[in-house]
Amino acid sequence: MPTFDVDQVLAQLTLSEKASLVLGSDFWHTAAVPRLGVPAVMVADGPHGLRMQPEESDHVGLGGSAPATCFPTAAGLASSWDPALTRSVGEALATEARSLGVSVVLGPGVNMKRSPLCGRNFEYFSEDPVLAGELATAMVTGMQARGVGASVKHFAANNQEDDRLRVSAEVDERTLREIYLPAFEQVVRQAQPWTVMCAYNKVNGTYASEHSWLLTTVLRKEWGFAGLVVSDWGAVHDRVAALAAGLDLEMPPVLGRSDVAVVAAITRGELPEQALDASARRVLELVERAQREPDGLGDALDVAAHHALARHAAAESAVLLKNDGPVLPLDLPPGSTVAAIGAFATTPRYQGAGSSQVNPTRLDVPLDELRSSLGPDVTVLHAAGFSLESDEPDPTLVQEAARAADQADVVVLFLGLPDSAESEGFDRTHLELPANQLALVDALAAADHTIVAVLANGSVVRIAPWADEVHAVLECWLGGQAAGGAVADLLTGAATPSGKLAETIPLRLQDTPSYLNFPGDSQQVRYGEGLFIGYRGYDALDLAVDYPFGFGLSYTTFLLADPTLAVTGSVADSDLAVDVTVTVTNSGRRAGAEVVQLYVADPACSVTRPARELKAFAKVGLEPGESREVTMRVGERAFSYWSTRLGSWVVEPGEFLLHVGTSSRDLPYALPVQVDAPPLAIPLTRDSTLQEWLADQDGRALLAARLSSTPGGGGALADPEMVAVIGTMPLSTLAGFGVAGFDHDELDALVAELRTPPDEG
Repeated sequence: MPTFDVDQVLAQLTLSEKASLVLGSDFWHTAAVPRLGVPAVMVADGPHGLRMQPEESDHVGLGGSAPATCFPTAAGLASSWDPALTRSVGEALATEARSLGVSVVLGPGVNMKRSPLCGRNFEYFSEDPVLAGELATAMVTGMQARGVGASVKHFAANNQEDDRLRVSAEVDERTLREIYLPAFEQVVRQAQPWTVMCAYNKVNGTYASEHSWLLTTVLRKEWGFAGLVVSDWGAVHDRVAALAAGLDLEMPPVLGRSDVAVVAAITRGELPEQALDASARRVLELVERAQREPDGLGDALDVAAHHALARHAAAESAVLLKNDGPVLPLDLPPGSTVAAIGAFATTPRYQGAGSSQVNPTRLDVPLDELRSSLGPDVTVLHAAGFSLESDEPDPTLVQEAARAADQADVVVLFLGLPDSAESEGFDRTHLELPANQLALVDALAAADHTIVAVLANGSVVRIAPWADEVHAVLECWLGGQAAGGAVADLLTGAATPSGKLAETIPLRLQDTPSYLNFPGDSQQVRYGEGLFIGYRGYDALDLAVDYPFGFGLSYTTFLLADPTLAVTGSVADSDLAVDVTVTVTNSGRRAGAEVVQLYVADPACSVTRPARELKAFAKVGLEPGESREVTMRVGERAFSYWSTRLGSWVVEPGEFLLHVGTSSRDLPYALPVQVDAPPLAIPLTRDSTLQEWLADQDGRALLAARLSSTPGGGGALADPEMVAVIGTMPLSTLAGFGVAGFDHDELDALVAELRTPPDEG
């Protein structure tokens, strides 16, 4: 397809045409400039499958989209801990997008799961930024390798649906830098997405769409983002302010208002035309890039192959939480009977509600797939057991389920959250399964049946209250259109579970770190837990959890042995690298895959840090008896924290511990490593404390020299009790007391001398 020269087009655009380019032309298209050969390009929803709306569809509504493969949602894909798999899904999404004329897919979402109550958690990967960043980077790379742009979203601190268009996320910079921004940063630095989508919410009082620190200082200047910033749909409140802050494209356009405001602001000299030129250029670059035909594309769209990929992805995403006996995989002799109970057996819940809803190309029904997999020699009965229209227990449905269970050798109980329980647009208020499902579990368990629970939900549910009543629990999340087939594969052993939890399952909602600060009120939400979301918070308080981050069982067993580490480079030279190698052995009788996880701890740090943090992981598939060495590499960033005083990432010298294991609470190995780093040079000021001056070599020397020249002053530094009492006082305060050996003028002279380079003194 012919393209155009961006520089030539930009030079010929009128002011009005440039203003039109920084708005879309309708709900899903950029603006065209026909006289200069600039076409419009189409964008579409699609974190886990395309929602491409034809021209006649209700674009604000959710129906009428073109058929597309519905893959597992991010909550499921994240549990695969498999970047290669998420890249394959990204490639498939791009292939389908190209077939439908879509140039940019609006996803993936990499916001952190601050609270398990967020109604949109099914669209997000994890409570951990390293895991989310790795998987999102792989997905974006896969999409863009096939000539379709990604739109990483929602930037930033978009962690709830309650009042999402107005709420201000009140969060300190260190927490932003260490928790809520790193996944975005990794995707930008490693994959350069075509677009980044700003969030609806405010961040510390400023709308994300108008946040120059986020959109320009951090995203462009620090991270080197070269693409286009697009608004979430309806996130722009002041087009001129947003343009000045670095937001390039408003979607959907407020035609006749936003474009007029931009032209007027430039005409009046309130907005430099260079700002408009920069955004218009980025729109042109996006459109031009979308016209190119990427090299090396494979065959045309294969719907059947994509369904097979969706089935594989769903199986890889499932997490086996419990398997007493073991009950699974099912090993049933001819003549056996299985009772498949639960409304989800015939009406599967396979995706979330809201803007990401996909019209699937086909849909596997779990009951049908289970019957097909077990074959004609095993009878599969079915009873609904509960209604999806109401949470109230229905005695008639429970009795029908009990009769089916009484005839069965094993009960497969399909449980989960209905559409009405979680969606874009609202948050959950509790973590419980519906009351009618809990009543059904109680009734079946009372008859001492062998029960396998299969869960379908987009965010965690409490399992502890009913876990003792069932023999196995298989968490399948929202597994996409092929989830029914994947469940059958997992239950029968055609597939072996290898998923690991990408989020902690707590014992109680009250234990969640954000509990007292979610969802806020009065259009503000305070991120009072700071760094301590997810497992970081549970570990800091040493709280018991139901299932820890990173946990997941298998039908086989694994052993980790012989961990070693090798250090190369240094912090001083900015090339520090630590390689941790461990031998993984499949000690069981079935092929399977294990996820080895590496966490870093800084036991002695001058600032508060989590007990340990995930910094690397590797998934390895092994045949029975097979062993393989796995190496995970971490760099300087893995040992760093964000210093608000220095405005940069810093590494404190000392001993770190590298924990190796298979979950955040199953870490049998702790490898010490000594990290040498230059001492931190925190600038001293007149408001620095006495302790801070004494901790600085130059500051201590200057202070000692000054005090030694003052009668009786030198003894203050030699008196530990005195230092303990006044050490936390700023020197400016001590100067005002008149007993420190110096006054304010002399303190100013000390600070000036400290800042004077030796060759200028």
